[in-house]
Amino acid sequence: MSELIPAAKPIIGDEERAAVDAVLRSGMIAQGPEVAAFEQEFSAALVAGRPAVAVNSGTSGLHLGLLAAGIGRGDEVIVPSFTFAATANSVALTGARPVFVDIEADHFCLDPKAVEAAITDRTAGIMPVHLYGHPADMPALAAIAQARGVQLFEDAAQAHGASIDGRPVGTFGSFAMFSLYPTKNMTSGEGGMVTCDETVAHQVRLLRNQGMERQYANEVVGFNARMTDVHAAIGRVQLRRLEGWTARRRANATFLDEGLADLDGITTPPVAPGAEHVYHQYTIRVAADRDRFAQALREEHQVGSGVYYPIPNHRLPSLADLAPDLELPETEKAAREVVSLPVHPSLSQGDLERIVSAVTALAKAGA
Repeated sequence: MSELIPAAKPIIGDEERAAVDAVLRSGMIAQGPEVAAFEQEFSAALVAGRPAVAVNSGTSGLHLGLLAAGIGRGDEVIVPSFTFAATANSVALTGARPVFVDIEADHFCLDPKAVEAAITDRTAGIMPVHLYGHPADMPALAAIAQARGVQLFEDAAQAHGASIDGRPVGTFGSFAMFSLYPTKNMTSGEGGMVTCDETVAHQVRLLRNQGMERQYANEVVGFNARMTDVHAAIGRVQLRRLEGWTARRRANATFLDEGLADLDGITTPPVAPGAEHVYHQYTIRVAADRDRFAQALREEHQVGSGVYYPIPNHRLPSLADLAPDLELPETEKAAREVVSLPVHPSLSQGDLERIVSAVTALAKAGA
């Protein structure tokens, strides 16, 4: 039997191990010079020099970014329901209300028309998610935000290096958050990076460190959301390798696009004009029984996959009370149909051929 092709595979090598060992030998393990260097390098590499603030998780990044931008009780922030729960959780944790709107069908990102229709006098912000590594329609969303006098934020957890019309994600909103979780396009082991204007950056720095920039001079009530130098050392190595990994992801996606084109019941992921997709996930739609398809893919062909996300946020027990009786047809349809195939940089040519062969066989069998 063939070995299972995993849906995702973090890449940790000797260079990351050496970087961690150097930090441990230095005795400076908590937030220190490695974090500062990582912030500067991330800023230069991915967000055109915009300030970057490292935190201990992506969720912390969203939460602190929203607080730093002034979001709180009585506010509403428009978000997609078709995403990981951290997006809406971070809004709720500020005391504000996440307002769920529908996605557009092709790229699984916020539908600008739905956003426009959902704005009320309590709307304080719009937070799209660049889902699967495809940028949301930021020009349209930015125009809406400006016209209606609300802030724009970015959940860029899955979109390191993505861009639209040549402008990198992470540079459009008052702040953006990039996740550094192990399965993301690059990792620090665990962590997040907030990219923002300088005013927001100052507040995030305070909030991540118990409300102080100078020791014992606490200016606001804050948290302990610091990144350690151990994690930053891993992130610095990964950042240097990101460009090559992204090129590999795109090449893998192109192979899958070509191999899966015109299969009945299978829709490959289109890319919007002007968008640069970084393929955190290669997500297809399966028109028939998606769950049966994913099970057969694994059990009959030893090809892993993932369903991101089977339950929309507005249907989760933790968030459903915020949106009783809400109908989001494109969101519900995507939740029934999506499955993400392996696209990570560790795939061999043989792996890619096996994935295409397996999906083709199941599509032709009507699975």
